[in-house]
Amino acid sequence: MEFLQQNLLWAALAVASGAWLLVEFIRQRHDKSLLTPIEATLLINREDAVPVDVRAPGDYEKGHLPNARHLPFSDFERRGTELEKFRTRPLILYCNSGTTAAKGIASLKKAGFEKLYNLRGGLYEWEKAGYPVTRKKK
Repeated sequence: MEFLQQNLLWAALAVASGAWLLVEFIRQRHDKSLLTPIEATLLINREDAVPVDVRAPGDYEKGHLPNARHLPFSDFERRGTELEKFRTRPLILYCNSGTTAAKGIASLKKAGFEKLYNLRGGLYEWEKAGYPVTRKKK
């Protein structure tokens, strides 16, 4: 008990961070649009899903998922119709970490797209899992 009194700030920080991790874990389990790299690979192979890189052009040129379409999030309003031909196929949006892809998904949902997925952790998790990255343009 004396330890907790002397380290109240650290104990509170530990409880708060643990609670945040628990809430995030529960939220992600209920979000069926978040895919792990292996789930994304299965969706690409089984349902002909289309990976869509929403990162800036410089990031895309450094490396991206094989056969990924490049549509930077900043160009969604101007070039969003380019994805129209893929409306019936699942689209897997990704960025570096997953945040910008979530914004892209929200934008495409407003446009009436239904089969939308976010690569959990973005390209970072994809590479971390040992999956291939290419520099070839699609």
